[in-house]
Amino acid sequence: MRVLVAPDKFKGSLSAAAVAEHLSAGLASAGIDSRKLPLADGGDGSVDAAVAVGFTPHPVTVAGATGTPQRGRIADNGTTAVVEVANTCGLATLPSGRTAPLDASSLGFGQAIGHARRHHPRRLVLALGGSAGTDGGMGMLAALGFTFSDTTGRPLRACGRTLPEVAAIDSSRAVNLSGMEIVIAGDVTNPLTGPHGAAAVYGPQKGADPAAVRYLDTGLDNLVEVFTRSGYRQARAVADSPGAGSAGGIGFAAMLLGARMVSGAEYFLDLLDFDGYLAGMDLVITGEGSIDEQTEHGKLLAVLARRAHPVPVIAVAGRNTLSRKQWAPAGFEYIHALGDYTDRNTAADPELTGELLTRIGRDIGRGSLLHNEGPR
Repeated sequence: MRVLVAPDKFKGSLSAAAVAEHLSAGLASAGIDSRKLPLADGGDGSVDAAVAVGFTPHPVTVAGATGTPQRGRIADNGTTAVVEVANTCGLATLPSGRTAPLDASSLGFGQAIGHARRHHPRRLVLALGGSAGTDGGMGMLAALGFTFSDTTGRPLRACGRTLPEVAAIDSSRAVNLSGMEIVIAGDVTNPLTGPHGAAAVYGPQKGADPAAVRYLDTGLDNLVEVFTRSGYRQARAVADSPGAGSAGGIGFAAMLLGARMVSGAEYFLDLLDFDGYLAGMDLVITGEGSIDEQTEHGKLLAVLARRAHPVPVIAVAGRNTLSRKQWAPAGFEYIHALGDYTDRNTAADPELTGELLTRIGRDIGRGSLLHNEGPR
């Protein structure tokens, strides 16, 4: 049997590469060789996935979410560069894990883009998952040469707290990104402002209470108005477009720079050459931390299953809430959850997660999960 092991990360527990390694080890213990393809969908782990298929990693030191130096990395292959929010200024870069909904900035992400430009890519892929703040992309733009000032002409720190104070925007010294294709790979469809916008929907996940959500939403609306007055006549239309609210509004800022939004799942499956890896395979094993109702609606695993058909796909998850009758319509031959093997919480236990993934890989190799016999 020829098996492709192509999982996403188990968020908070194991990287996609580690998940693939454990599943493959289990298959090997059952005498089955496999090929590994760690995946991502434009969220955190996107740079790691690119590196796993041959992109060159480049370490960078940038400003973390609240300004402390952060070691991250970008990846390129001579044509395409991948830069992600998560490993530069995302939630994971918050000191002691304390949220900073008003003070977190996307500055480090913009600095990473600056590093990527030095490799002269023709295409820049922006992976926006895992953001820590809601600054409308001010930080990113500041790193690229934009300046933001208040009514007195005083330069402002680029973060959510200063959004309502922005009175003037100067882009005369901004870096020239013309001639470079900029792609936002993601599945967020929220606009920048309003009840479905960046602050209202994602602010609470980043520590914003109701008052902070209102403050940020008002500030984002002000940012759009000032951009409009500063020569960006399309700013309001961009702010209202699907995806502008991604990563606390970085999507909006990127679109102002000419970026286009694409399906993160589809784009990364192409970028990582999933179809090439799939050729000649008899089975695909995929997985991620949680499989639920949202999985069927354009998420990576469902897109993968559709692309893999008619090759059968087995999915592995830390947690699965899909009923058995939903498996086949979602494209899965079988879904197995770590919770079927243990009563312990695996979400923050990488060692236990790894052990169970290896065991599941072994069971798949022996055929028990293909024939719906459940865990041994």
